[in-house]
Parts: sequence; C-alpha cells; structure tokens
Amino acid sequence: MTGRIGAAVSRIEGRKKVMGEARYAADFAVPNPLYAHLVTSTIGRGTITAIDDADARAVPGVRDIYSHANPLGLTPDGMMSTGGHAQQGWEPFDAPDVRFYGETIAMVVADDILAAREAAGRLRFTYSEETPAPVFGAEGVEPEELPDDALSSGDIETAMQAAAQTLDLDYDTAANTHNAMELFATTAQWSGEDLTVYVPSQWVEGFRAGIANELGIAPERVHVVSPYVGGGFGGKGSVFTFTPMVAAAAKRLNRPVKLYVTREQGFTTASFRAETQQSVRLGAGADGRFTGFEHTGRELSSRPDTYVVNGAEATARMYHADAVRTGVTCVHADRQTPGFMRAPAETPYFFALESAVDELARRLEMDPVELRRTNDIDAEPVNGVPYTSRSLMECYDMAGEAFGWSDYDPAVGSMRDGDWLVGWGCATAAYPTQMAPCSVRVHLDRRGRARVMVASHDLGTGAYTVIAQAAAEGLGLEVDRVEVELGDSRLPPGTIAGGSVSTASNVSVVQIACERIMQRLGTTPGEIDVEAAFNAFGQAAIEEYAEWTPRGSEKNARRGLYSGQVGIVGGAEEEYTAFAFGAEYAEVRINRWTREIRVPRLYGAFAAGRIMNEKTATSQYLGGMVWGLGHALQEKTEIDPRTGAVMNDNISEYIVPVNADIVDIRAMMVPEEDTLVNPAGVKGIGEIGIVGTAAAIANAVYHATGIRVRHVPIRVEDLIETG
Repeated sequence: MTGRIGAAVSRIEGRKKVMGEARYAADFAVPNPLYAHLVTSTIGRGTITAIDDADARAVPGVRDIYSHANPLGLTPDGMMSTGGHAQQGWEPFDAPDVRFYGETIAMVVADDILAAREAAGRLRFTYSEETPAPVFGAEGVEPEELPDDALSSGDIETAMQAAAQTLDLDYDTAANTHNAMELFATTAQWSGEDLTVYVPSQWVEGFRAGIANELGIAPERVHVVSPYVGGGFGGKGSVFTFTPMVAAAAKRLNRPVKLYVTREQGFTTASFRAETQQSVRLGAGADGRFTGFEHTGRELSSRPDTYVVNGAEATARMYHADAVRTGVTCVHADRQTPGFMRAPAETPYFFALESAVDELARRLEMDPVELRRTNDIDAEPVNGVPYTSRSLMECYDMAGEAFGWSDYDPAVGSMRDGDWLVGWGCATAAYPTQMAPCSVRVHLDRRGRARVMVASHDLGTGAYTVIAQAAAEGLGLEVDRVEVELGDSRLPPGTIAGGSVSTASNVSVVQIACERIMQRLGTTPGEIDVEAAFNAFGQAAIEEYAEWTPRGSEKNARRGLYSGQVGIVGGAEEEYTAFAFGAEYAEVRINRWTREIRVPRLYGAFAAGRIMNEKTATSQYLGGMVWGLGHALQEKTEIDPRTGAVMNDNISEYIVPVNADIVDIRAMMVPEEDTLVNPAGVKGIGEIGIVGTAAAIANAVYHATGIRVRHVPIRVEDLIETG
C-alpha cells in the first residue's frame, strides 16, 4: 500500500469491517454475563407512587430490579456543557419523579436477555400524573434568557433604519433523533476493584472520568474500550445515564452485565437535536451591503438542565454587517436533555441565515451568489478579528461552474420539465475550525514498522487511515507499515471525536512525535534508510511520547488531558478566526399535480485547508450532504404535544434518506493553504457538509413554486396551494 498525506488511500481497517472482524462495543465477550433491560416511563410528568414488582421477580433468572426504591447509589457527574461528562445533570432513580415520557425509571438484570425483557414487561407502576408541557407553546414551559450567550456590535436599530431593504422573519427547525446503525449498549466487567467498560464512545477519556465520578472511584480504576463506533455524530460523545448503572449493577451482583438499548428506547434514553424557533432581521443598502443583522433563537431543553447550541455565534460572523445583535433563550420543557448532533449549532441556525439571505436577494433583485460576494469579508464583523483563511467565494465559483449556475433564471416557476417544476437554490456552509489538546506515542523499529497509539476514535470516518498516513509521511514509510491503535483509555489521552477536531489534533501531535524520532535518528523522512539509521543509533527500536496544545488553549489544558477535560478551542478566538467554508447548490423537482419533491442534483465545494485523504474526505462531505437532504425533507421526531411521547420511535416511520433519494451528488475540494490554523494546516470536515444543504433546498423549492417554506422538514402538504 502506498500513499501518504493527501493520497486517496482506502480505509486501512476496511477489510476487518467487511469481514466482520472489527469488534464493536457489544461484540466483546465476557465470562458468564448477566443481561440488563431498561424500563421507561409511560407518562410525561408526575410521580411514581407505587411499584408492583412481584410478577417481575417471579420470572426465572431475575437477579435484581433497580429503581428509585432500590437505587444504585450513583453521584451525578454534571453535563459536558457545564464541565462534566454526562448527557444530563441528574441521575436516574434519584427520586420518584418522572420528568419526561420515556425516562428510565427501572432496570431489570437477569441471567439472559429474554428473562430480563419479560420481567421488565411485568413491572407495574402507579403514577400521580401532572399535565406535561413538552413542546413550544405548551402551557407551563419556562423560558430562560441567556444574556451571557449574546453578541452585540454597533447600533442595530440605526443600522436597520439606514437599510434600503429589510426583512424580519421567523424560521423553525424540528427535533431530530440519533439513529446510528450501531445501537447504544454497555458491557461492564469488574476484576476486584478495577472496572472494564465496553461502550460505543466518541471520547473514552471523558467516559473514564465520568464513570469514575458517578461510581465514586479513582479514574485509574476504570478502563474504557471502544475501538470502533458504528456511527456517533455526537450522540455517543457524553456519558450515557445507563452506563454507570450497568457498572454499578455488575459490582453489586459480582458478575459482568450487558445492556442493549432497543431502537425504541434510544429515542428517549440518549440525547437528540432540539427543535428551534428563530427570528432573523436583516437589512441592506441598495447595493446589497448588509447594514444590520440580528439573529435570535429559542431552543427547547429539559426542565432541570440549561442546554443550548446557540448557532448565532457562527451566523453573526459569516458576512459583513455594520451592526450585529444575537440572543438565545432556553425553553425548559418536559423532555429529555438535548445534546450534540452533527454540526449541532450550525445545522439549524444556518437554515435560517441562508434562507433569509436568499429572501433578501429577491427583494433586492440581486443574484443570491452575488449578494454573498458583496458581503464577503476578511475579518469577522463582531470583534474585527481576521480569518486565518477564507475561501468562501472560491467555493461558490467552483461548485457554481460545475452546477451550471450561469444558466440560472431567477424568475419563479421559469424552469419546467413537463409536469415537473424545477428550482435552483444555493447556500453557504461553514463550520468553525476547532482543535483540542492531544498526546500520542509513536514506536518505530529497525524493521521499518511503526505503531501509533492514541486514545482517539474512528467513527467510520477514516481516522485510522489518516493517522497512519501522517505517521507514514513523518517517518518516511509506506502506509501499510504503520499500525494504529485507537479507542482505548489505556492509550495516551487523545481528543473527543466531536467538533470536527480529530484530524487536526491527532495529525498535529503525530507530526511532533515523528519529527522527534527523525531527530534522534539523525535523519529525515525523505532520506531515511531505516536499518542503517538504527545501526548507527545502536538500538532496535525507538519510541516517542508527544503532547500538543493548540493556540488559544488555557494554561492547564495539557493537565486536562489526563482528567477527561476536552479543551476544545478554535472558531472565533481573541487572536484569530478559523472556519472551514463551503458552497452548496441544489436542484429540486416538484410534481405540479402531486407536489412530490425530488432532489436530482446536489453539488458542494468545500475549502478546509490541507486534505489528508481525498477519498475519506469526499465520503465525509457526501455523507453530510445526504444527511442535510434528510434534514430538509424527511427527518423529524414527532412529539405528541399532550404527553411528550415520541410517535415515530422506529426506523420505519423515522424517515431518513435512502439510495433512491440520492441521484447526482458531488463534493468538490477547493485547494486552500492555511499556515496559521495549526501545524498540520488541517481544518475539520466531518460536520460542514450538512450545514448549507437544507437552506439550498428550501431556496430551490421557492424558486420552483413561489412558496416560501420557513421550516424543516419541508413536506408535500407545505406545497399545496389553497384559496
């Protein structure tokens, strides 16, 4: 196998996956395990007044049943957004309270999975019910304005009054739920006072610290294993409530315990993307130059926790504006706490921003690409901090040429093909370039074989491969001479696989370790004769441990590596502004009679610094765009407003794109060199692909039909003209 940095190398672990040799968390065998099954609430709010477990305990093989009446003695660790590691701020079984429909209220442990599930079905709960407030507009939700999360620059009212054209519009995005191929699961095994946990994790270091905190033991006693993750996208980034529960039960019962969370239970026992309500005010002069931009959001969260993504942190920095104002309100409701989902902040907020820019372009009678070009900038407008690099318009030019945008006729309904109304739309994609402290151990022997060891992760995105490529380049080897070990908390502490930080962080520290090895051998990668170098060195192998801390990190960031602190920096910092950029073009076709919506073409061009692997990068971009198509037209967690129950808690009714939905989809890469962002010159690409898609499609829908839909997903019923 040849090819180093930049080459389109196939995934080095690909054969293991297709042959079934790659072991995911639930695949690890442990001796004589017990099996757990969760029980979830069937009311939206209230109190458990009684539990009848006689029939459940009578099931042969049942070992124990845990609930608030028989708690596991766990200590809340705190949410990740507040400095902890957990997905929510409270522990199951801490009280008889029911905070939302589908909350975990019991766990059965038995000799086999069938007995556990049968016993769970026999448990009987008596509730004192209260009326829940599970959705926006429900009586009893509690809005909490978050002034510390607001941005302000200039006089917004004066700027709006000076505008030749203004708009003041509302946009809504729906709740989305993680439905990765790999289900949530946990296996816990104790050996004396030492615990091993097999769990699908995007952050073994954080899981190790969080599990230890909840169990009240030293982190050194916890070993977390997660070498492969079958889809994470943020949903496996914080400690699940059930993982410490399984570990505590295994300790009490003195047996390993396995838990498989069902697809249905995954809708409420893990995090989700919360619905949003947003308002955009945008003003521009007659020349299209933006005078004022105001973007506010309302985001739904749980009753106890304050969690918001606040995507206006990014939208406020996209274009020129004489004045900027943003704000966010957390709306506490009777639902579980939301969490990260691919481009958590940018996906919903850029739908509003890029839809509004398109609407303003029409009022100004300007081409929407040229309006964006008019407002392109070199420094973000809030604090005036320059970008390390910004190739947004190069992305529009590359994708636009491939798409054929020069043939765009802006008149609504002007493009038809028989019974199909054809529309074109475009939108900006952007994602902050973020990094985190990272450490690595690199081992090279005289045979010319290398091992790279770091407790980072591969979610199926190609991390094993790009890390191997970085080491191969740094050591002057072929890629097939490099072995990479990931996903184990006994390895040197790495980064979370979230925030698109993995490649930049891991490659930067691998480069440092490889440079040190070359220095100790007195050679360079281009000149190395491995055997001769080791003969001169006088040893059979050499190993280097390296740490890297990105610019802008706190002084104790390296120390945080060893205590499960993620330490992400980047995006809009005091000294620099770092973003990856992209431009997406969509063609939609809408049947004039049935209003069926099709997306036959979806093109994107992206600029993200140095590309480590063209093949895996293309897959990342395409995957994000496919998900963006689903976000625009299909994906929605349907909530019963009376109870808060999820009505489509399965992958039959929770609609996501399939092969038939994807026709001509292309991802292109704009060459970009950025020597300021990090030593590797790398910008994250894992999340940017989804960001602009929904707005590009919504803008194309308007172009085809003249119907402006300001919410996603867009459905057939939204395009039926009445009156």
